[in-house]
Amino acid sequence: MKGLDKIDEMIISMLEQNSRMSNTEIAQKLNISESAVRRRISKLVSTGVIRRFTIEIDDSNMACAITWVSVSPSVPTSEVSTKIKSVNGVETVYETAGQFDIAAVIKGSNIVEINKTVESIRRINGVINTNTLMVLRTIR
Repeated sequence: MKGLDKIDEMIISMLEQNSRMSNTEIAQKLNISESAVRRRISKLVSTGVIRRFTIEIDDSNMACAITWVSVSPSVPTSEVSTKIKSVNGVETVYETAGQFDIAAVIKGSNIVEINKTVESIRRINGVINTNTLMVLRTIR
């Protein structure tokens, strides 16, 4: 990442592994002061390098799909992306280049929930085609 030194990169790496790691623990691992860690994290947040701290849940029992979306040339892709992101069950939206304009990651308790989400996406103004792929397994 541009403008970051090795210590910033190491702090980011540690927080990616465990966003609950304390500043004291990070400082001990990097052999720097806790206040230096606090200042660096504050700067990473204020400059937008770190946008949020989050948790990861075990969603291995949930159904997951990737829906590719083609958008009409007469409707801005960003407008459709924003509407797709607001659909219940849509986790992440990517604007893409290639055969499709948008990829949406969908999660639901079962395939019926996935189908409801896909149907909602198909009803959005500007969506002209979808292609949904069910995820069989996630390797982390």
